[in-house]
Amino acid sequence: MKKTSINIGVIGFGTVGAGTVKILLRKRKDLEEKLGFPVVLKKIADLDTKTSRGIKLPKGLLIKDSNSILNDPEIDIVVELIGGTGAAKDITLKAIQSGKHVVTANKALLAEKGREIFRAAEKNNVTIGFEASVAGSIPIIKVIRESLIGNSIKNIYGIINGTANYILTKMTEEGAEFSDVLKEAQDLGYAEADPTFDIEGVDSAHKLTLLASLAFGIPLSFNKVYTEGITGITPLDIEFASEFGYKIKLLAITKQDGNEVEIRVHPTMIPKNNLISDVNGVFNAIYVNGDATGDGLYYGKGAGEMPTGSAVVSDIIDIAKLIRSGGKAQDSGIHEKSDLKVRKMEDIRTCYYLRFSASDKPGVLSRISGILGSHNIGIESMIQKGREIKKAVPVVMMTHEAREKDIVSALKQIDRLSVVSGKTMYLRVEGSDS
Repeated sequence: MKKTSINIGVIGFGTVGAGTVKILLRKRKDLEEKLGFPVVLKKIADLDTKTSRGIKLPKGLLIKDSNSILNDPEIDIVVELIGGTGAAKDITLKAIQSGKHVVTANKALLAEKGREIFRAAEKNNVTIGFEASVAGSIPIIKVIRESLIGNSIKNIYGIINGTANYILTKMTEEGAEFSDVLKEAQDLGYAEADPTFDIEGVDSAHKLTLLASLAFGIPLSFNKVYTEGITGITPLDIEFASEFGYKIKLLAITKQDGNEVEIRVHPTMIPKNNLISDVNGVFNAIYVNGDATGDGLYYGKGAGEMPTGSAVVSDIIDIAKLIRSGGKAQDSGIHEKSDLKVRKMEDIRTCYYLRFSASDKPGVLSRISGILGSHNIGIESMIQKGREIKKAVPVVMMTHEAREKDIVSALKQIDRLSVVSGKTMYLRVEGSDS
């Protein structure tokens, strides 16, 4: 017997929760007309029941006790939007064990605890909807899991953190220092009071963990993602990158090479003629390359109340249709079927940008290039600023493709030279034709 309506319980009434609730309430009639049955928001649970979210709620809809949702036999779908990996995990597992489907935007939870959660969902024949966990309004989970199912994915790379992208955009456009732009982003609400996860690449690594597992069938591997943030980027590096014809972006990259998969997040130089280099501000963009489709670029708002709320509602509707049809739970697409291994960062090969602070003396460049050559690192091009009355001047080089291990080893040796001041700055380069 078909259910006459599908009932929803939302746990967590913060930014994303408010966006989700707004859509469910404002679009209720439209959704019912399109689906042919009502989707009813039955309860919202949050410890804060006093703060206004700019929504007029029916009396009694907002409660404090999440167990009232988890123990309600009439609620079909639990929407977990509290974040974190502690209480969120307990709530998610309890919902699954109660036979309720779950929708979440919690990338940290799935990246770090997902193996247990997806196994529990499969055992209890329930669906986990997690479109909102990766790129806000961009339906990238559905694209990889469904639209590109006839493809073997070769690589994915993208900008999947709006805060970091906003900061790098402002630094590029205004020549501003990192610390100044970060404070501005916090004042505007684009960055959290504690922005560590965003600026250190952790948020991107959580999201990339899910994308890599979907694309290549490998186990969720958050602890194997090489993660590097943007705190070391300076206006000087952005200026030099521009002179070489590049921009600097925080990229999440996963690609298959033979029987290994690379999973890495770090500041990356990409050519100015690459479309993704023009993705600015808080927007996200993801390139996916499939063997049948070639390159595809997916672009949109990666965060925010309404864009992320839209992705949450999309999952709710998909699961509501599934419940009404009496179908089996949807396959998450997260598997451990592949024999592929995660490549160690020291073994990746790419081109590099190197910036030395070197004494302006004869023979310095030959000593640096000699060490690079001894580590099988070839120089493609170089910029040395004009002679100035300084103890050291910046010397910038672009290399041909080299191995990470060799770069790190060479720079350790170079940084010990008496004619080199401080630690050499290096960035990886993607999209170079060299």
